Amino acid sequence: MKKSATKIAILGAGNIAGTLAATMRELEEVECYAVASRDIKKAQAFAKQYGFHKAYGSYEEMLADEAVELVYIATPHSHHYQHMKLCIEAGKHVLCEKAFTTTRAQAEEIFRLAKERDVLVTEAIWTRYMPSRKIINDLLAEGVIGEVKTLTANLSYVISAKERIIRPELAGGALLDVGVYTLNFALMHFGNRIVKKQSVVHLTETGVDGQNVITLSYEDGRLAILNSGIHGLSDRQGIFYGSEGFMVIENINNPQEIKIYNTKRELCRTIPLPEQVNGYEYEILETIDCIQKGQRECPSMRHEDTLEVMEMMDSLRKEWGVRYPSDAE
Repeated sequence: MKKSATKIAILGAGNIAGTLAATMRELEEVECYAVASRDIKKAQAFAKQYGFHKAYGSYEEMLADEAVELVYIATPHSHHYQHMKLCIEAGKHVLCEKAFTTTRAQAEEIFRLAKERDVLVTEAIWTRYMPSRKIINDLLAEGVIGEVKTLTANLSYVISAKERIIRPELAGGALLDVGVYTLNFALMHFGNRIVKKQSVVHLTETGVDGQNVITLSYEDGRLAILNSGIHGLSDRQGIFYGSEGFMVIENINNPQEIKIYNTKRELCRTIPLPEQVNGYEYEILETIDCIQKGQRECPSMRHEDTLEVMEMMDSLRKEWGVRYPSDAE
């Protein structure tokens, strides 16, 4: 017997919400049910554009709708904590955009509340859910470029003019928006046995990080060098440096293909990655599958994984002197 589609609601109607909505309407497992914005006209326009059944002018009103099963949170980082609390208190399962919260303490409280109310809550780090993650790790395990001691990951966009990126009250800066992907890239492919973390940062006039370089030293001698920023356009590459060549991941934010080079720097193999709607479908489908199985966290993004990344970002921001008003919540 075929399972019925999961009724998903989107909290927030900005750009990323539109991207997820466009993905959701391509999935037979999803019913595009409702959207909420503080501006009812914006919600109505969004619902019409993406084929949602209902539009609400307040988050609370949408969450009072008993038909809503799963809520995707698409508001600024600074508001994730309070909006997840609203969803959990309403008994709704949650898929929340990165960065999950602004602090580890907030994330811990969210997971405590979710357990108390018996709902699933997971972080939407889409790269964690993608098949490319296993493909990359399998290649490394096979030793296709020999022994790997170093990786680099670059992710920068020209986004410094965006309000949500530059304002501390919206938990702006490079780290929580794009640096979070470089950290996850290192943790997914090198693991978490880190013995030392070093960084260099340049702050903007508003007091958030405009660009940073983070070096993670592992107990086995491996190094991960991570660059992220909001001022310049990067190549988005992740590169593994091995004793028998190097491996390039084109776009760590949504891997497109993998290129393997030998010791003569000759391209010897190109590995295409599976065709996809746009890459966001994997996090949606895994979340739905876990809900249907009665699970309360997703294996691709365990609660401990979220807490680990949040703790790393907490310590980095403390070193840099970057504080957000929402940190106190």
